[in-house]
Amino acid sequence: MFVVEDRGGAVALMVVSLVFLGTWPALLTLLERRGRLPQHTYLDYSVTNLLSAAVIAITFGQLGGSRPGMPSFFTQLTQDNWPSVLFAMAGGIALSIGNLISQYAWAFVGLSVTNIICSSLAVVLGTTINYFLDGRINRAEILFPGVACFLIAVFLGSAVHSSNAKDEEEKLSMSGRGIELSNDVADKVKLLPDQETLEDGEDDDFDTGTAEFIIQVEKRRSIKVFGSSRLLGLGLVLLAGVCFSLFSPAINLATNDQWHTLKDGVPHLTVYTAFFYFSVSCFAIGIGLNAWLLYRPMAGVPPSTIGAYAGDWNGRHWALLAGLLCGFGNGFQFMGGQAAGYAAADAVQALPLVSTFWGIILFGEYRRSSRKTYLLLGCMLTMFVVAVALLMASAAHRRTG
Repeated sequence: MFVVEDRGGAVALMVVSLVFLGTWPALLTLLERRGRLPQHTYLDYSVTNLLSAAVIAITFGQLGGSRPGMPSFFTQLTQDNWPSVLFAMAGGIALSIGNLISQYAWAFVGLSVTNIICSSLAVVLGTTINYFLDGRINRAEILFPGVACFLIAVFLGSAVHSSNAKDEEEKLSMSGRGIELSNDVADKVKLLPDQETLEDGEDDDFDTGTAEFIIQVEKRRSIKVFGSSRLLGLGLVLLAGVCFSLFSPAINLATNDQWHTLKDGVPHLTVYTAFFYFSVSCFAIGIGLNAWLLYRPMAGVPPSTIGAYAGDWNGRHWALLAGLLCGFGNGFQFMGGQAAGYAAADAVQALPLVSTFWGIILFGEYRRSSRKTYLLLGCMLTMFVVAVALLMASAAHRRTG
């Protein structure tokens, strides 16, 4: 069994996890903007997400046999450790629901802002819980200033979203393409293209960041958000963030049994076994909800069928890759957390550092925006850099004896 036994190895796993967890949302967003139904994408994603957990458990958790107090993966499958298993599965349920909600939130408020607010809430709530669950092994004088930086990033992310939304409204109002205001006065309105423009407009490629580009994206995407409440989008983001804040503490409880739910003599779940059960429940919820959403979709997504899903190969390889990246990213996060404290491992929630990069490169987010938006964006990213440095610097070595 492979065990991370030093802080350097744990930090390296966190860095790789950060890159993986910041990249997979961009792949799902890419498919949604190209018109692939989110239910189809998430069903594909769920398969390889579970596959990655199985690979990690069978390789890292099984090869080389057991260690003292750490049974191998297959041995633990037969032990009476159900209280810890249920904690792990509860974490998977929380993550799956959070991922499903954020999948729709991306369309309402953009990839960057969704990840910013979700990850910041996950750190502010989840890291605080993990700090106390871990017996305060992480250095509080370093850890909590890092948490504060994430909290500041929440407000900066909201400001970036508001400023960028106003920039888009100005672009649309000046485009002369039949733009109308929605009636959502309380939401400061989102400008709408004329319906004939959407249906009869050309399929030309427009310069990134222009009004024509914004309208073209709306024509192609599968989730229709023009005229929808921005408060609805931010509400979805907040709900997803709460879900994301719970899954890491659940894994912490599953692997360390701080509440003493296991019978005497029953070893704690290894991080590999816990991650496998975590992913099984994530898979079950993801498959079940998205199969239901095939026939009862929301957010303007057209209905589909199991047969249509099976025959939809458009972009399937990207969805499968997203599942692998998310699975291995979560696995590496938990491996680093078990070695150096789950509170420090929450540094991987700075994934907006990566997702904002992909949002700009792939989707043209913030192109041709105002100077104010760029200033806020720069301040936000700076806060994330500082937060990551502080959380990783707080890493400690967990005693396994």
